[in-house]
Amino acid sequence: MKLSSLTRGNWYVLLAILLVLSIVAALRIGAVDLTFDDIGHILLNGMGLTNTSVEPVSQGLFLQIRLPRVLLCATVGAGLSVSGVLMQALFRNPIVEPGLVGTSSGAALGAALVFVLGKNINWAFTDALGLFLLPCVAFTFAFLATLLVYRIASASGKVNVATMILAGIAINALATGGTGFLSYIARDPQARSITFWNLGTFSGADWTQFYIVLPVTTIGILLSLRFTKALNILILGEDEVRHLGYNIDRLKIQILLLNTLLVAIGTAMVGVISFVGLVVPHLLRLLKTSDNRFLVIASALLGGSLLTLADTLARRLVAPAEFPIGVITAFVGAPVFIWLLIRNTRSFQKGGFYA
Repeated sequence: MKLSSLTRGNWYVLLAILLVLSIVAALRIGAVDLTFDDIGHILLNGMGLTNTSVEPVSQGLFLQIRLPRVLLCATVGAGLSVSGVLMQALFRNPIVEPGLVGTSSGAALGAALVFVLGKNINWAFTDALGLFLLPCVAFTFAFLATLLVYRIASASGKVNVATMILAGIAINALATGGTGFLSYIARDPQARSITFWNLGTFSGADWTQFYIVLPVTTIGILLSLRFTKALNILILGEDEVRHLGYNIDRLKIQILLLNTLLVAIGTAMVGVISFVGLVVPHLLRLLKTSDNRFLVIASALLGGSLLTLADTLARRLVAPAEFPIGVITAFVGAPVFIWLLIRNTRSFQKGGFYA
């Protein structure tokens, strides 16, 4: 059977199987490999179904380090991929991704601000937010950066791709400069945290982070599905959306908020991971579909798989040390981005959507 002849239901099943296989492989492979027997016994013991003797070190490694890390990888990958679908639909251009329009760098600046100044600010809301301080500040800065890029790009009434890219470059440079300044004035431990965090890493993943990211990302993806019909119509132009009774300005703000939510929650926890939101939706568009409902669901599954596999590679490349996962995604995503620019040059000049 040819892949092109598969139904959407078939694709969902295949992508779900790929996600499960990626998670299983990631749970087994690492600086210390675990056997399938070890994993099975640990899981069954944890559910109270058996009481098989398992080496304490292996059990602790699996339950406290590897399992929350792998699940967090899959969740963040799903969120970043869906955010890419939303941004590409909103801007009606397949080269858009959160890093390009300032979302990621804005979140990075907000997080760096918390790293450096968080403990020195004793405002009432900082204590009230607790563990949510970092995600909330990252979300605020990410949204402001994205909104500013969008306002600049659409100043003429229509989104100009060239202006969008230039505005994104400017906002990214400004946010990166701010993050660099904070790194400069930070103490050594803070500076190291910012440096490693800017490269993207799941090394500090734990259950607390997963419990924060999972519900936020799940809600974000479910809300994204509500807007897929409007986004499909938006491909035809804003007038078509207005004629069907949608408030286009409110729709844009809602999409920007959703995108920011999905990116900021992941970035706040694991750092800057670029190009996932670009590569995953485009791989799925090779199936010759631009139906955003399919793309949202499929991107969540494929994005979770690819980021989980990328993190597995990051753990094995220089084991027992770790390779920054943001570097791996950049090495893969940047060539894809260049290829997209070359491939779609004529379409961009004409203001088209997908080539």
